[in-house]
Amino acid sequence: MKRKVLMSLLAGTGLVALALLVLMSGSAQAQEEDSGFDHTVLPLLAGPFETANDVTAKCIMCHAVQAEEVMQTIHWTWEWENPETGQVVGKQNVMNNYCVALETNEPRCTSCHIGYGWRDDTFDFADPTNIDCLVCHDTTGTYKKFPTAAGHPVYETTEFSGKTWEPPDLGLIAQNVGATSRETCGSCHFYGGGAAAVKHGDLDPTLVDPSHGLDVHMSADGADFTCTACHTTEAHQIDGSRYDVPMNSTEIDGLTACDSCHVDPHADAEYAAALDMHLENLACETCHIPTYAREMATKMWWDWSTAGQKDAEGKAFQTKDETGEVIYDSMKGDFVWEQNVVPEYVWFNGMVEYTLPDTVIDPSGVVEINTLLGSRDDEKARIWPVKAFRAKQPYDAVNNTLAVPHLFPTSADDSTAYWKVWDWDAAIQTGMKAVGVPYSGEYDFAETVMYWPIAHMVAPAEDALTCNACHSPASRLNWVELGYSEAEAEMYSNMAPAPTDE
Repeated sequence: MKRKVLMSLLAGTGLVALALLVLMSGSAQAQEEDSGFDHTVLPLLAGPFETANDVTAKCIMCHAVQAEEVMQTIHWTWEWENPETGQVVGKQNVMNNYCVALETNEPRCTSCHIGYGWRDDTFDFADPTNIDCLVCHDTTGTYKKFPTAAGHPVYETTEFSGKTWEPPDLGLIAQNVGATSRETCGSCHFYGGGAAAVKHGDLDPTLVDPSHGLDVHMSADGADFTCTACHTTEAHQIDGSRYDVPMNSTEIDGLTACDSCHVDPHADAEYAAALDMHLENLACETCHIPTYAREMATKMWWDWSTAGQKDAEGKAFQTKDETGEVIYDSMKGDFVWEQNVVPEYVWFNGMVEYTLPDTVIDPSGVVEINTLLGSRDDEKARIWPVKAFRAKQPYDAVNNTLAVPHLFPTSADDSTAYWKVWDWDAAIQTGMKAVGVPYSGEYDFAETVMYWPIAHMVAPAEDALTCNACHSPASRLNWVELGYSEAEAEMYSNMAPAPTDE
C-alpha cells in the first residue's frame, strides 16, 4: 500500500525511478510483489524511444539487479558447461541439422536472442542496455523482433518476405509490461529453426490457446498453465533445459517434473499396480503423449544437398504442398512435414552429448548430432518419446567434421554467404575459419539425426496409450533397439490382452 501511495504522489515529479530504486532494492520478494505493478504511472516509460535499447536503459534504472540476473542465464549467454560430461554447449557452440550453426549467421539466428545487436563476435554481453526486456514481458501482443535484425524490432516501415512490418509503439509496450505468458515464451520457442513447428514437434503456436485434447495442462479447460508453471523460475534462472533434463522432482526444486504434482498418478486407475510398475522404466510422457504435432505439421526432414536450384529465369524459388507447407526452397533444399506423428523411443537419463564442429564423425552411417545418454542398465534412465529430426547437411569430406556454413549475408559486399553467392565451398571456408576448425577444401553431404525429447502436448488420461500399443505384435516400441534380446522382444510383444470389440 505504501508503495502505491508513493508512486501516485510522485507520478508527475520525475522522482518515480528514484523511489522505485529505494523501494525495490533488488530483493526477490520485492520483484515478486511488483509483478503486477502499473507501469503506466511512470512517465519516463512513455517515450518516444529511438531504439529498444533506450527502453532497457529506463528499465534498469529500477531493475539493475534483475538485469544482472538475466546476464547470468543461458538465455543470455547461449552457453553452458555440462558438469558431468565437461562439454561446453549452448547455441554458441552446438551444431544442429536445420540452420546448422550460429557462427557467421548471427543477425538471423539472434533474432531469438533475449538481447539487441548480436551481429558478430564483438557483441557486448556485459552491457545491460543490450537486454531485451520487452520480448518476455510484453502484454500488448504488439512487440515483435525483426527476423534479420540481430534481435531488434523494426524502427521504420520495412518489407520482408511479402509482409509489411511496422515499428512497434515502444512507449506503449514499456508501460504495459507484465508477467511472461505462453505468447511471449512462444514468440521464440514455437518458431525455433526459422518458422512455426520446424524444430520441435511438441512446441508450436497451437499451444497459445490449446484445446483440452491437445494439452491438458495448458488448455483453458484444463489446468490453464503458463510455461512457468512447470519451468519454475528464480532470479531469472528457468528450470528445464534440453541440455540437462530433470528425470524426477527429487532432483530439482519446483514443478519441473510430473511427480512434483502427480504423487500417486494411478490411484484411481483400474490396473493401478500394473501401471505403477512401469514407472521404473517409462517416462510419463511415453504413455501420455501418444502422438505429437497433433494439430500443426512439424518438419521431419531437411535436405541441404538439394539447395541452390533456380527456376527458368535463374531465380530462387519455393514449392509448397497442398496444405501450404514449403517442401522446397532454393535457399535450403527439400523438406518433409508430418502431422500427428508417433514418436520414436530411446532410453534417456537426462544427459546429452553433442557433436561439435571439431568432433570427428563417421559419414558412412547416420551421424547423431546429439546423443541422448542412458540404457536399459542405467537406473536413472527411462524410455522417452522423441522427435527424430533427420537431415542431409554438409561436412568436410577429408577431415570428417560437420561443416559450419556461412549462410546469411551480413553486408552488401559479402562475397561468401551461401544465400548470396550460392557457393558451398566459399560458405564453408568462411564458417570453419570463424569456429577455428580446419577445412580441407572438399565437402560432401552426410545424413544426420537430432533428437528432441517430447514433453508437451500431454493428452487427456482417456487418450493415454493402452497395453496393446507396446505389448502386441504391432508394438510401437522397437524392443531390440532398446537393448532387449530377440526372445525378450517376442515375449514383451505378446503380453497384452487380446483387443475386444467394445
